[in-house]
Order: sequence, then structure tokens, then C-alpha cells
Amino acid sequence: MKSALCLLPLLAAGCAAASTGGGAPARFDSGPIDTGRLSEITRVLASDEFEGRGPGTPGEAKTIAYLSDQFRRLGLEPAGDNGTYVQRVPLIRTQLAKPGRASIARGGDRIPLRFPEDIYLSTVREVDTARIAGAPIVFVGYGVSAPERQWDDFKGVDLKGKVALFLVSDPDFEAAAGDPVAGRFGGRAMTYYGRWSYKFEEAARRGAIAALVVHETEGAGYGWNTVQAPGGENYNVVLKPGAQPPVLLQGWLQRPVTEDLFRRAGLHFEAVKRQARTAAFRPIDLGSRFDADFTVQTKRVDSHNVLATIKGTTRPDESIWFAGHWDAFGLGAPDPQGRRVRPGALDDALGLAGVLEIARAFKAGPAPERSLVFAAWTAEERGLLGAEYHAANPTFPMAKAVANLTLDTLQPNGPARDVVLIGKGQNDLEDMLARAAGQQGRIVIGDAKPERGLFYRADHFAFARKGVPVLLLMALGGGVDLVNGGREAGDRWVSDFTANCYHQTCDAWSADWDLRGAAQDVSLLYAIGRELAFGTAWPAWKPDSEFAGIRKESEAQRR
Repeated sequence: MKSALCLLPLLAAGCAAASTGGGAPARFDSGPIDTGRLSEITRVLASDEFEGRGPGTPGEAKTIAYLSDQFRRLGLEPAGDNGTYVQRVPLIRTQLAKPGRASIARGGDRIPLRFPEDIYLSTVREVDTARIAGAPIVFVGYGVSAPERQWDDFKGVDLKGKVALFLVSDPDFEAAAGDPVAGRFGGRAMTYYGRWSYKFEEAARRGAIAALVVHETEGAGYGWNTVQAPGGENYNVVLKPGAQPPVLLQGWLQRPVTEDLFRRAGLHFEAVKRQARTAAFRPIDLGSRFDADFTVQTKRVDSHNVLATIKGTTRPDESIWFAGHWDAFGLGAPDPQGRRVRPGALDDALGLAGVLEIARAFKAGPAPERSLVFAAWTAEERGLLGAEYHAANPTFPMAKAVANLTLDTLQPNGPARDVVLIGKGQNDLEDMLARAAGQQGRIVIGDAKPERGLFYRADHFAFARKGVPVLLLMALGGGVDLVNGGREAGDRWVSDFTANCYHQTCDAWSADWDLRGAAQDVSLLYAIGRELAFGTAWPAWKPDSEFAGIRKESEAQRR
């Protein structure tokens, strides 16, 4: 008997192929998702006219106007503020002005730090000056406080007014087989404790004036070129009175600079890293002091999420979300070809094109029983700020959000035999994805590089933190098995894009793209959305997921 999903018009052809028995060729049917429209929407959003879609810039105004018009033309209802398609997101934009200075002093020696070659800094405080004078530097290992894992890197150390220096990723990221810490967190798979955002937040909670993460490409998942791409710019949501203030300066320190700092303290960096992989580790005062002095250009900006809906006919308060982020990195320093626009074509104009295509496909069919919400978030590249703001100020009740299905950085290399799921092993939506992929003749694979922590680096995470089951499709999770070139070609594309074009000027639209594979992935979320929109199921988190307990707290509201 065919799966219930085979009743969906989208997958009818795919079901026929998948049901012919072993050895049948895979079908690469994208159903109602049109590659030409995917390409055209991406071309427009990634054009120079949109100036890299920086929040609070003229490029934002053009972007939200374009997206609102697209939703309007499709016949979707507004789901933003006051009957509009936009939700105001109050932000502060900060920019460290050049020249500034940073240095480390030990004894009579002063080590100047070149910005951004040796150290990368920014601030998310609403200040005119970021000045630090003689702050002690304390190495706090991985900076993890996890009582549920019997782990505390801080051991009660006083960080008030000090600089917290962290290792990237988790304590077991580099653990060898048989090491007591092996598997205690996620092994090679990053947990939330490994994210730089967690480390900065933890430093602030403990009173540190600054927080620095030692940059190592393998642990970070990207090179120094990506670290310094924002050029000292940063964003934050305008904080409410009484909120925990962030550290004054946050950023990254190059590993060679760190090694020299440890050597001057009579320590060997690798040896101390090994100590940090034990529960007995204690913070180390490095006997050095940090100085910095930067003028900060601060501006309050109103940015915006773009939200539209197809209201459910019988259960309109139950919502299914399709989302991506509209922002990229705006204008930057000229590249060798003189290009300044960082267009964010794959990251994430193509994802937004997928969201619009899903909306068009649903409008062409019967009205759903549950509400469908289509979201384009702001400031994802600045710390998931737009999605986080909405999760705290929702237009639909989070307790009755059925699922969040997110598209971020799809691949442009043609059909694939598999689909990459970021954060595999979390919830029931994955079973639905596997069935839908099977009807396309494909399989689902997990993130090939879980150490990059991609599950915690996209907008769906804001919903997961509220307990909403989520799915994230992102090609950067590993090389897909491409029909043209196999997994070797898929791996080569991921490596090249991550090293050279991620957040750079060359993430640009191309007429030579083959978007059939991207259309396949978009169609999977459309199929899952249809099953949920016309059903009554509530997908659940797996019992061992870190989000299962959060969802359980609101269970009574879904009965």
C-alpha cells in the first residue's frame, strides 16, 4: 500500500516511480515548484539594486517592498503589524570606527594587535566609545556551564571587568577515542554550548567586559575571511530596561596570537587545550592585560520581518511556518574585481524564492485547514535577531505552532540522490521528510560536518528554543550525491563555496545554475506542509532532544 503522502498531487509522479520495485530509477520531479521562478526571484533579490540587503539600509527598504508585493500578488493575507506585511524589529547598528587600537600588555612588553588581521572585534552595546584599560585576560577553556552534563569550566572564578578567552566548539570536539570526555557533549557534532553566541552570552552573565574566541578554522567551520567579513559592524535588538547588558567588546583572536600569549605566560597552548578537555579544568589568569580604544558609530534602526499567511479554514490558530532570511551583508570593502555588494544569492535569496514558490503552490490548491505562515526574517546574519524577536513577540501562538520548515542556502548544481538534513535525529518531522524524499527516489542524510553547528546558526533555532518542532534544509551541511558528478562533486562545491564565497561578493546569481536539485528540496517542504495542513498530527521531539521538555510545558494548550 502506498504512503498517505502519495495521495498528494505534488508527488503523484514520484510515487509511481518509487512503487515499481527494486532497481527502479530515481525520479527527480519537483512538482509545482518552478525552477525558472526560483531563478528569477533570486536574480532580483541578489541584484546590485538591492545593495546586499543590509538591515536598516536603502537595500532593506527595496527588499521588504519587493517581498510584500510578491505576497500581495499571490493573494496572501498580511500577518505583520497593523494589517501590513511587515513586523517592526527595533535594532541598534554599531560600527567600530577606524582607526582604533587594541593591544595586550605583559610586564613591560606591549603587543599591538592589528584589527582585523590579528583580532576581530565588534560591539552590540549602544555606546559611543568602546574603551577597555588594563583588563586581566582569563582563559576559561570552552566556557561551558552544563550542570546536566556535570561540567563547569568556570569553577566560580570572578570575571567581573575581565576579558574571557574561550576555545571554539565543545570540550569533546577534539577528544580521542577512550578519552573520558568523548561523546559527553556531541563528539564532532556541536551542541549549543559550542556556539560563539552562547560563549558571549555566558561571559556577559558572569560580568566580563569582553569575550574573545580563539579562531581555529576546523572548529569554527569557516576561515578568518568569514570572521572579518562584517568589518566591525554588528547589530542587536534594542534591549528592554533591566535586560542583561552584553559584553562591551566581543570577537575572535587568531590562533598564532593566542599561542604567543600562552608562551609568554610560560604555557603551551596545545597542552592547556588538553587540560580544558577534562572536567577538572580550572580557569587560568594569563597574567596579561587587554587594552582597546574604539570610537563606535551607533544608530537605532527599524528593521522588519516580512510575514504573510493563508488562514486555516477550521483551525486557524494552529500554524505551519515556511521561512528563510532576507538579509545579507550589504556593502563591504572592494574585492579584487572592485565589487562591493555582497549579494547573498544562495544565502539566502534562493531560500526566499523557495518560500514564495511554496506559497504560490498552496494558493493554487484548496484552502488549508491549519494556517500557513510565510516568513522572511531580518538580521539572521547578525545573530538570528529577526526570528528571535518574532519568537518573543509572535503573531500566532507559539504553543500551537505545528512546525517550522526553513530553507537556507540551497545548492545550484542540479538533481541529487539525497537531501541533507541539518540536526538529524531531533523530531518526528524527519520521518515525514524521509517518506517524501523516498517518493522522489532519494534518501535523507545527516550533516556531514556536524562540528560546524549549523543547527544553531539558522532562524529555525529561534522556534526550537520555544519548543516548536523544526526542519532545516541547508546544502552547506555536506556534499550531496549529485546526479552529475556524485558526492565528490557535491563535496567540492561545498568546500569551494564555504572557503571563497560564503558571505562574500561572489555569492552571486548565475544564469548557469541548474536549480532542479533546489526545486526538489523546496518541494519536500511543500509536501510535508500539505500533510500537516490537512491533518491533525502534532509532530513531537524525540525524547532525548534538548527541546522536548520545552514543548511538553505547553502540551495542555494543544489538546
